[in-house]
Amino acid sequence: MATTTSATDGFRAARDFLLAHREDYTTAYRDFVWPRPDYFNWALDWFDVIARGNDRTALHIVEEDGSETRVSFAEMSQRSARTANWLRARGVRPDHRVLVMLGNQVELWETALAAMKLGAVVIPATPLLGTADLADRVERGRVRHVVVRSEDTGKFDEVPGRYTRIAVGGAPDGWQPYEEAYDASQDFAPLGPTNAGDPLMLYFTSGTTAHPKLVEHTHVSYPVGHLATMYWIGLKPGDVHLNISSPGWAKHAWSNLFAPWNAEATVFIHNYTRFDATRLMAEMDRAGVTTFCAPPTVWRMLIQADLTELRTPPREAVAAGEPLNPEVIEQVRRAWGVTVRDGFGQTETAVQVSNSPGQELRAGSMGRPSPGFKVVLLDPVSGAPDADEGEIALDLHDRPVGVMTGYHGDPDRTAESMAGGYYRTGDIGARDADGYITYVGRADDVFKASDYKISPFELESVLLEHEAVAEAAVVPAPDELRLAVPKAYIVTAEGWEPGPDTAKVLFEHSRESLAPYKRVRRLEFAPLPKTVSGKIRRIELREATAAGSDAEYREEDFR
Repeated sequence: MATTTSATDGFRAARDFLLAHREDYTTAYRDFVWPRPDYFNWALDWFDVIARGNDRTALHIVEEDGSETRVSFAEMSQRSARTANWLRARGVRPDHRVLVMLGNQVELWETALAAMKLGAVVIPATPLLGTADLADRVERGRVRHVVVRSEDTGKFDEVPGRYTRIAVGGAPDGWQPYEEAYDASQDFAPLGPTNAGDPLMLYFTSGTTAHPKLVEHTHVSYPVGHLATMYWIGLKPGDVHLNISSPGWAKHAWSNLFAPWNAEATVFIHNYTRFDATRLMAEMDRAGVTTFCAPPTVWRMLIQADLTELRTPPREAVAAGEPLNPEVIEQVRRAWGVTVRDGFGQTETAVQVSNSPGQELRAGSMGRPSPGFKVVLLDPVSGAPDADEGEIALDLHDRPVGVMTGYHGDPDRTAESMAGGYYRTGDIGARDADGYITYVGRADDVFKASDYKISPFELESVLLEHEAVAEAAVVPAPDELRLAVPKAYIVTAEGWEPGPDTAKVLFEHSRESLAPYKRVRRLEFAPLPKTVSGKIRRIELREATAAGSDAEYREEDFR
């Protein structure tokens, strides 16, 4: 039983409008109107509707050993209904918090849809989490039920709380076997309509600079909000979409759940324990991948391989998570004839700014505001929303659908992030005369050297142009004369050895490519500390730099 046909019709009309103007940004941005239903349940009112009698593949998973699983839209609808009935029998009720800690496996998608159908609140969690992180999530998230892989059940031995324990792939003592769900009825009836503003997901952020925040999304802010993400990627019905992302993080929901199934596209997954670019491209060819999204780390690893091994490149290629450096984009363009298009968003939102299909691309720019989003740059001094460079913010006076409710349990932080009617991202951007926005950096990461403002991203992009550099991160290093100077942490590319010879080459590259005030003055070869979602923990690098290091090279040592 769907909540209302009008909710489905309104969602479909908005979706079809964006599909019809997939390469006409001007019309899409000018005329798009968010559907704002009073009642909406994406699993019931959208997925089950498009799944009815639909034998096309919804989910295609290929394992490292070559085995594979295909599930049609109709089968996924039925399987999630069985799971919903079984979970209801285990005590799951509307508004109950369900922590889901699974890998890229069919049960992940079944459970997500089932929880939505029940009106429960999903707390996604990566299997990489340890006991301390899980204890924090269970306590702050007020978790009532957990669904986890059998190999991870031991992590909960020391996690206090009264919660239902459900294991996938074998149930130890005290755990209930998920596999029993397949014996439940496939006839599911909701207890009543789902309020569009009810909570749907609670996301713990990756904590790159602080204690993880708890971001609350509703039954519209992510499912409906990711119509914008569908538009950015360029998805359309019948596509086969590959998004490389770990379960538990927002980008997984962005591009492995809502955006592709909003478009009625197939979600393709290649599971691997160790990244192998050649194998990945072979699987992309075999599966017929038409749209591809990957984080910058993966793109940087891909260009270390022979990209021409991919016989049929995807029609659309995008990057998200962190800005993608120009050198990577150029190498992919030369090999595939496809331009990797940047997009900008956060756990708190859908994609806010992007280079969507058909837009003119500006070098270094992450594009223009997504349909349905009014993006402003707040002046760093006055806070006025008309700056040419300032904090990227969303105008909430006509609130976009794809914005979080707030930080759960933290009204002060919510009020601070939305003060004055603007959602403040904490990121700095610059806008040109045509509305294109270029990423400058996190407000916390941009620093001054000799009274000049330095964007770490700009310097990192220059370093990555050199063949010796696989990864780079720039932070300020204390300096008596200049207050601070740029220091680069470098991961060398294959064939290059960390040491004074490589340092000398990179300092020369910096001098040739950067203005004197921007030059890298210090350099260290070291692994980059990252969150479990793959983002660089610059706070650790800043702390290490402040503490000093005997492994550091200085530019003046090579003159």
